[in-house]
Amino acid sequence: MLMVNTDFVQGKTITQTLGVVKGNTIRAKWFGKDIMAGLRQIVGGELKEYTEMLTEARQESTQRMVEEAESLKADAIINVRFTTCQVMASAAEIMVYGTAVKLK
Repeated sequence: MLMVNTDFVQGKTITQTLGVVKGNTIRAKWFGKDIMAGLRQIVGGELKEYTEMLTEARQESTQRMVEEAESLKADAIINVRFTTCQVMASAAEIMVYGTAVKLK
């Protein structure tokens, strides 16, 4: 599935707009990893446990969005955007959304 963060696809013509598609997930890390990240926060450095969590969440959310677009028989998703929010301590929601389109 072609995904772009622009409102067009270079060299292609959009023939039909199928609608907004989205994918989301809420992720939290295991308590032990949360403690490790907390300790690392004291001494500084990358919080690798959270980087990993957010990377996995982006991948899963993107896959869910693509599946929704495929169910509409879309050729591409344009205007792709990511949002995130903290829903509770150590848990974050990642949402990705865009517009499913048919291309010529």
